[in-house]
Amino acid sequence: MKVRGERECTECGTRWSYYETGSVGCPACGSLHSVGIDERTEHTDVRVEFDLTPVRADVDDASVGELADRTRDRCREYARRRGFVNAGELRELDDTYLAAAELRHVADDVVRDVRPSEREELYFLSLLRDADDGKRPPPDAVPSALRASRGLAYANAVREYRREIRTWGKNREFTSSERSALETLGEHVTRLRMLDGDVRPETAERLLEATRDLANGLRGDELAFGRAQDRLEGLEFSTVDGP
Repeated sequence: MKVRGERECTECGTRWSYYETGSVGCPACGSLHSVGIDERTEHTDVRVEFDLTPVRADVDDASVGELADRTRDRCREYARRRGFVNAGELRELDDTYLAAAELRHVADDVVRDVRPSEREELYFLSLLRDADDGKRPPPDAVPSALRASRGLAYANAVREYRREIRTWGKNREFTSSERSALETLGEHVTRLRMLDGDVRPETAERLLEATRDLANGLRGDELAFGRAQDRLEGLEFSTVDGP
């Protein structure tokens, strides 16, 4: 959506940035009556905190299934409110968003599985410990039973990010090469989703790297754009992508 981010309170005259506070309420007097004093700008990045502390506090008292059920609700709400265009600028596809996306899918698997393995439980708990700090285990630490969770999480995250790139690019003229790269990225996301994310974590990681390079390229980094093209052209998914 387009908003006027620089606000002025009509009650007390205080000026503030909606982009920084995420609120139309005056930070000085609390009034909801304000006017925008700048041009409307694309802005989808709602300020939202991702905090798993209340769930972690019950690790010793609740079952893994109960923890997973509460965790996926928090992850879902966080992802629902997040965006990647801030005051007209395209933000990164950040690690916190990715960790939340993966944790949501892993938690969902733990809830559905009557008897998750010890390794799966430990992996879920490791994500629960660190996801809100933007940390997630390396690809070689992902249990084979949960690799589809990471793959599908990445596919969905890249799909949403690609949509945000198009929102950001409404007032820009993409070159034919840039449009082609975005189209190829979309095709890869579709393939990965058709496989339900069940590829080697290293493969999903390469999709993420290509996406980040593409975003940097669209922001003007020609070397990054070249890397994105190479990565997108060389990326392949397979249903027999290793054990």
